[in-house]
Amino acid sequence: MSKTQIFTRALFDSYDTFKVKEVSTRRFKHAEMMENLRSLQVSMSEVLTIQQVGTSPEGRSINSLALGRGNKKIFMWSQMHGDEPTATMGIFDMLSYFARHRSTAEVQRILSDTSLLIIPMLNPDGAERFQRRNAQGVDINRDASQLRTNEAKILKQMRDSFSPEFGLNLHDQEPRYTVGSSGKVATIALLAPAIDREKSENAVRLRAKKIASVIVDVLSPYIDGHISRYDDSFEPRAFGDNVQKWGTSTVLIESGGAINDPEKMTIRKLNCVALLGICYAVATGENENAEISKYEQLPDNTKNLYDVIIRDVILTFGKGISPIVADIGINIEESVDGGLVRRRGKVVDIGDLSTFTSFTTFDATGKSLDSEAVKLENYVEVEKLTTEFREVRG
Repeated sequence: MSKTQIFTRALFDSYDTFKVKEVSTRRFKHAEMMENLRSLQVSMSEVLTIQQVGTSPEGRSINSLALGRGNKKIFMWSQMHGDEPTATMGIFDMLSYFARHRSTAEVQRILSDTSLLIIPMLNPDGAERFQRRNAQGVDINRDASQLRTNEAKILKQMRDSFSPEFGLNLHDQEPRYTVGSSGKVATIALLAPAIDREKSENAVRLRAKKIASVIVDVLSPYIDGHISRYDDSFEPRAFGDNVQKWGTSTVLIESGGAINDPEKMTIRKLNCVALLGICYAVATGENENAEISKYEQLPDNTKNLYDVIIRDVILTFGKGISPIVADIGINIEESVDGGLVRRRGKVVDIGDLSTFTSFTTFDATGKSLDSEAVKLENYVEVEKLTTEFREVRG
């Protein structure tokens, strides 16, 4: 194993000793984030600087975190989309690790050889509503060209003034993506974005592919077969593509899904381990020897998964329509009611779902359902609906 893999193995095994335990849900808001950051700063006052770098349309502060004094510059930004907080939690945990292990050789190496600049919640108004877009209804990640939103202007200004060699564009993707044709959920998807429509290669993008390969090496021991490669079609309005084009070797990290992890706490841990692993690999120079093929050979990010599949149930109809054996695909939708998160199932597909997988599967062979109970777009109570069916592996 490389030094980076040895370091990240220790991180993975000891994670519970340094994670920020106060963060137990992904629906935290700006005020809670700031409280956690200030708490971390108390124990990191000598190495961590928190600075307000602008405001959101509704007046919430947008902040940068700076630490390290090295020449190798790494720029991270998370929660550009307000409902994509997994990496923000991972950043909290990364800072907590720095605070608790400041005297270790690994942390000293990172802080002496790299400089980190982090924007941990670029879209605080979206986070307040747990929605993708900002308060003005704009997708910030489609404003890299025109720079009409405050948030986009801040991100561009911070990148330009810092002039980083490496960039980490941190997002959440829908948890129903899969890895190629394997049927396995894509827990992490990676992308070294294209710099033009021809998907040209240059030194900047090749460096990004090496960073992506470092992430594959770091995370494969824990989620082997659950890492995919995000679509690299060029999007001229997106920040990842443009930051790459502007000369910063950038990797998109998309946090996807994992079984029995609706709050993405397992994936939060993976983010923390990956971010610290990248920092250490850059500090030691191990990233320069990474095998690009490990990234390039990742299967494509595909979408062949439902939250629940009921297989081979007999659907019955009114008079004049004969029964049919079919599969039922159901996705779980979240809503907030009185501050409580409510989850309910919605029927999204009926028919042959043999090419799809699911987080939860029920075998209904020989059992019947009234078709009226599972009409497309109907909301259903999954537990009641599947009482007589046998649960099998997804």
